[in-house]
Amino acid sequence: MAVNTRIFHCDEYFRLSREEKKEFESIIKKELEENPIKHLDTEWGRFENLPEMTEEEIDKLAEDVLSEMTLEQKVYQMSCDNDARYAPLNPPRYNFIPYYAGEDLELNIPAVKFTDGPTGIVMGYNATAFPVSIARGSTWDTELEERVGNVIGIEGRSGGANFFAGVCINLLRHPAWGRAQETYGEDTVLLGKMGAALTKGVQKHMMACIKHYAANSMENARFKVNVEMDERTLREIYLPHFKKCVDAGAAAIMSSYNRVRGEWCGHHDYLLNQILNGEWGFKGFVMSDFIWGVRDTVDAANGGQCMEMYATQFFGKRLVEAVKDGKVDESKIDAAVKRILRQKIRFSFVGDKSQYSPEKMGSKEHAQLAREVSEKSTVLLKNEGILPLDKDKIKKITVVGRLAVEPNTGDLKGSSAVFPPYVITPLQGIINEAGSGIEIKYVDGRIPHQAQELSKDADAVVIVAGLTSLDEGEFITNGGDVGGDRRYLGLHAEDEDIIETVSKVNKNVIVVLQGGSTIIVEPWKNFAKAILIQWYPGMEGGTALANILFGKVNPSAKLPVTVPATPQQLPYYDIDVTSIVYDYYHGYFLADKNKYPVSYPFGFGLSYTTYSYDNPKVSKNGDTISVSVDVFNTGKMSGDEVVQLYIGYKDSKVERHIKDLKGFTKIHLEPGEKKTAVIDINKEDLAYYCPESKQWVVEDIGYVALIGASSACKDLLKVDFDLK
Repeated sequence: MAVNTRIFHCDEYFRLSREEKKEFESIIKKELEENPIKHLDTEWGRFENLPEMTEEEIDKLAEDVLSEMTLEQKVYQMSCDNDARYAPLNPPRYNFIPYYAGEDLELNIPAVKFTDGPTGIVMGYNATAFPVSIARGSTWDTELEERVGNVIGIEGRSGGANFFAGVCINLLRHPAWGRAQETYGEDTVLLGKMGAALTKGVQKHMMACIKHYAANSMENARFKVNVEMDERTLREIYLPHFKKCVDAGAAAIMSSYNRVRGEWCGHHDYLLNQILNGEWGFKGFVMSDFIWGVRDTVDAANGGQCMEMYATQFFGKRLVEAVKDGKVDESKIDAAVKRILRQKIRFSFVGDKSQYSPEKMGSKEHAQLAREVSEKSTVLLKNEGILPLDKDKIKKITVVGRLAVEPNTGDLKGSSAVFPPYVITPLQGIINEAGSGIEIKYVDGRIPHQAQELSKDADAVVIVAGLTSLDEGEFITNGGDVGGDRRYLGLHAEDEDIIETVSKVNKNVIVVLQGGSTIIVEPWKNFAKAILIQWYPGMEGGTALANILFGKVNPSAKLPVTVPATPQQLPYYDIDVTSIVYDYYHGYFLADKNKYPVSYPFGFGLSYTTYSYDNPKVSKNGDTISVSVDVFNTGKMSGDEVVQLYIGYKDSKVERHIKDLKGFTKIHLEPGEKKTAVIDINKEDLAYYCPESKQWVVEDIGYVALIGASSACKDLLKVDFDLK
């Protein structure tokens, strides 16, 4: 075979026939067996056992190390150790072990040791599988998300990694996006606060990487699509959550595959050099998305790219040659390498090594946190008095649906696939919690008449329906399209049919939805007495579901997305498009503007208790604006309530949304208890971006504070205020 494995590039591999690929892989496997890759004897090489250092001391050490390096050694820091010839192998699957970048045995410089996410640590077969990010966005709980990050950091270090690339904060513009499950929702404030919390938790132990920068909200077309948007849309909608994570100290940013305004994001001088490194003062490094994240050596290096992953194609020897040919100034290389070295030094003294061991992966303690997150992320959308189920009255339950017995934790074929030691399914959870006093019957629902017969005399019917990794997630085209963006936003026809069919013989139907994004409910909503959306609920999802169904846990989650009544209430979307315009409106912004009667508004979620709001107030202290409201638990069960603050604008000189989310808080209330919820925002949070002056502008106008239980007008109390 005419392939030189020493200079092989990934683009060559994908042009090989199936037989040539097999021959090539056998050559490489034999070579690896005969010449195994050597690694440093210590975790951090020359940075091992450093004392905690100031920023100035880190800078000085990075400069000293940089001064020792040849051009080739510098460029190697920017290039993945996973040479392109190894990239297609991935034994036994993607990211089973860490991917290395920039390990230098001669200079004793440690590698960036990459593991993916965000549902948990992708490595191995024993990691804790948390509910997916969109589920965690439903908690509106930054403290809880920081705890998740802490566990992910512990498990990442326990698995041999020092870099977690799973802080995904891409804005969910349209629910058809196949990887919606990997992000927190449709609003930049929610994304920013949750992403910053995960970053802080992870970085107690290892580097955190924020992705995918920027405007990555499509899957099938991600390698080709060009996103056009005006400057205000970019600055106000698609960038603030990234800045929030940068301000939280994120070690790295991963550039996205797509173009923005015609330029590849991995080469984007405006996004990377001018905004990220310049205006925001980012001190970390930029990493490319894998394989196709870099398209040109010179453009990428000059455009602000610091590291090519997960195989060396355009950096390595090609980048060395570009510098020697005068196409890339060596100062660009120095700047990028210093950024990388800074983070290696910074994180060499982070974390307590006594916390890390293989036994921590998927440990009982971590699984308990996964269950807690699932309990707090399951949204109760509808409840006509059937929930919670009373064990003293319920004697027979029929569980329907193939997903009731499947370990449905999210995407199992892509870069976010997590493999836990076990998964509790919905049926398992219900059986475990029901005990011997309640008869549980199960039917998969493929034969509607059978489901009817088994449901006739049940006191309640729990139908588990929704999506799987085959319906959405990372787009895989090996021998047929699997996953990717969704063409239909409802349930599968057979799921809708079984809900209607069973409801004809039993009115006590509870529908539990699983999936990674919005599911339209209008065709069948009225056939159900209760509806919950559990998303992809993680390894303890079945236990969490049972605890909610039987009232051991009071649901408190709120939607991080708008559930439209029809697809016509959504922005334009075409999964095969090569160019698309992202404008100022999507989600609840678009619903507000057009007064759409959506099925469920952004921020909505029911509880087993009831709350009332009263006495909204606004006070000011310097640049801080405090909005408060009294919240009463008027029901009979303790619960957690997410209080949301939106701001409206009076007589603005520019086009503004009807209202924008600006803050939120979660409070716990016992029955009959009253608490005052206070949400603080800064005067700068009221600003819009002026493209002409290239400045953020806070207008001297009237504002409206809207505070309450969801984005729906009926759920919000209003207070007018100004800045005087």
